[in-house]
Amino acid sequence: MTQVDFYVLDAEAPGDRYHLACRVAERARRAGKRVLIHTPVAAESNHVDRLLWTLWESSFVPHGVLGRADPACNPILIGDGSQDGDEHDVLINLADDVPVFFGRFQRLVECVDHDEGVKTASRQRFRYYREHGYPLNTHTIR
Repeated sequence: MTQVDFYVLDAEAPGDRYHLACRVAERARRAGKRVLIHTPVAAESNHVDRLLWTLWESSFVPHGVLGRADPACNPILIGDGSQDGDEHDVLINLADDVPVFFGRFQRLVECVDHDEGVKTASRQRFRYYREHGYPLNTHTIR
């Protein structure tokens, strides 16, 4: 069964859920995991792609956008993963809804920032996972 982790930015923490998703993805990659960052629209995919190019000046984070990058060379992929059945390690969800395909992943990460709309949607997803018996953890990020 998929492990579900909510990463919630503390009220004083800088950044947003996109920055947080990049940090979590890089940490998972360093642990040897393959990551899919689920973004429901192309504009969000492009935004995350730009962040991964610019967040760390001292290192390169191998990543690519689904459909434009070779998955074999990129341990972090970005995009709507509903059509990509090859990834099974870590799914980072940046959509408002529960991804219908999340069950094929070992771990699902939900990133929550200060935006009230994001918080409301994440609470609904949390209830869904809890009601369906998924193991849940919540981590406050400072």
